[in-house]
Amino acid sequence: MLTAITDGILAIWSVFKSIQISDIIDIAILSYLIFHGIKLIRETRAQQLVKGIIVLIVFYLLAVFFNLQTMRFMLKTCFQWGILAIVIVFQPELRRILEKIGRTKLTEFSFFSNNDGNDSTEHWKNCIDAICDAVQNLSSTCTGALIICERKTRLGEQIDTGTILNCTPSSAVFGNIFFPNTPLHDGAVIIRDGMILAAGCFLPKPQKEELIAKQLGSRHRAAIGMSEISDAIVVVVSEETGTISVAENGELTRGFTKESLKKLLTLRLIPVDEENSGKENSLAGRVISKWKK
Repeated sequence: MLTAITDGILAIWSVFKSIQISDIIDIAILSYLIFHGIKLIRETRAQQLVKGIIVLIVFYLLAVFFNLQTMRFMLKTCFQWGILAIVIVFQPELRRILEKIGRTKLTEFSFFSNNDGNDSTEHWKNCIDAICDAVQNLSSTCTGALIICERKTRLGEQIDTGTILNCTPSSAVFGNIFFPNTPLHDGAVIIRDGMILAAGCFLPKPQKEELIAKQLGSRHRAAIGMSEISDAIVVVVSEETGTISVAENGELTRGFTKESLKKLLTLRLIPVDEENSGKENSLAGRVISKWKK
């Protein structure tokens, strides 16, 4: 037993003795690039792609370990053609990442993040109250509004198209943003961790716009398009009728009230225990109508 421990210590020491200055520099540069690569990916849809690639790699390693020939062949084929597919599908995101790297000064790089999510739940509670109050007021005056509540999928591409506010949400702030004929009223508000991050943001079109009901205007179409490419909860107030709607997973549900909207946002945005998680679908019977893409 003692001999094995001694041999292990000597093996580790021999590895450390063989490390040169060039190896340390090499590891430091690689760590630096990986760290900032992760930071860039976190602000795009590519974050979800990376998770999928990691899952495929795990499956491939399991297939090799258990000698599953068919799975190995299929996954190996996916990896061979997957890189080309990734470049084609995520060409806009890759271009934005390279442009961001080119615009960034060396002094702006940092190994430390200022993101503090300790008060995220409390921020969301206050934010939900502000959203519901604002939406009720906007609905009563038939003032159009488009509010995006970001969840796991980061919306860095859309944030870049708007104006950064980074302010505490309130009914008054939403009222000022969506007041007719103001510079930001036509775009969308994006909320991250219970704080208004940006306003006046442009959103992507739906994937199958021709299948959407013609009665729905540009705000509702933009909400559906945003919910198709992310897990965000999008709240819409109709400028024509004042109807409150919510887009999620490519579907638009209409006819919300202040109370039903607050319940839905609370269930979707604030973590709940398993005992109460079954209540998430209880809102389905309260809606007036549902418009699918």
